[in-house]
Amino acid sequence: MDKIKVGVVGVGHLGQHHLRVYSELPEAFLVGVYDIDIAKAKKKAEQFHTKHFENLEDLLKDTDAVSLVVPTSSHFSVGEIILKNGANVLIEKPITETVKQAEKLIELARKKSLVLFVGHIERFNPAFKAIENMKLEPKFIESHRLAPFPSRGTDVAVILDLMIHDIDLILSLVNDDIKEIDATGISVVTDSEDIANARITFEKGCVANITASRISAHPMRKFRIFQKNGYISLDLLEKSAEIYRLVETEKVEKENQLDSIIGKLPWEMGKTIVYERPHIEKEDMLTSEIRSFLWAVADKTQPKVSGEEGKKALEVALRIIRKARKHRESIR
Repeated sequence: MDKIKVGVVGVGHLGQHHLRVYSELPEAFLVGVYDIDIAKAKKKAEQFHTKHFENLEDLLKDTDAVSLVVPTSSHFSVGEIILKNGANVLIEKPITETVKQAEKLIELARKKSLVLFVGHIERFNPAFKAIENMKLEPKFIESHRLAPFPSRGTDVAVILDLMIHDIDLILSLVNDDIKEIDATGISVVTDSEDIANARITFEKGCVANITASRISAHPMRKFRIFQKNGYISLDLLEKSAEIYRLVETEKVEKENQLDSIIGKLPWEMGKTIVYERPHIEKEDMLTSEIRSFLWAVADKTQPKVSGEEGKKALEVALRIIRKARKHRESIR
């Protein structure tokens, strides 16, 4: 495909990584960067051999696609300017602060036939991608996402900072309406939730139990899926997957998978537990995400993580925040 002219808006901690990826991808021509901190924009532009712009509209005149990497509070106002100027946009998660803001951006992108891609980067985790094409009918999902307290990104609750990653993954796996949400949250360091737990019950019975914390001594990103005749364990931090399947013993013997047997159930059940550890290609998640964005722009196709999906994840996250804050108020 022809090179796509790209720009980066916001060159903070994450924005500089977007710059790095664009500067390395053969599919992209890096036009330049914009940041309200002009000195920082100039420094990063020099580092990645591109141009800095002192005015956002000037950058947008020359670009087909933009990564929007600014604080969540500015996602809507800046995203609206980008779309109105005719540029496709990859907007970091969460899509916006409110659902109404998300709906306005989605409608604007639709009217202008532009790609609105939401940066839920865990969709591009090699461990998650390894199970994407499996036939999954989850009955119970459990996730733990723990991290040490950050020096940045605390302008939002841990639910919007960390938990929303797993909310998005769960919604991508469970094609069902939500029946009920219960949640608890505790403020430890900041004035918002620093640790939270949510339980989502879907209409057809699947239950998801999600824990997120940014006050852990050690990082963890575990994601487990339980379904009829199967259990999948993903380590999203180590980028590995383990699959346990319950299959008919005769089938295992016939297909000569005896070395994968880890246990047999009582003989009258005729079932065997088989263990698989799929080979996972290591890849840079941000590179995969940005490349997917550029392909969607080039082919004018539905993005892997659409604005609508970003809105749904935000909607659930905000419901969890309301429940968690109600819990916090009840125990004061």
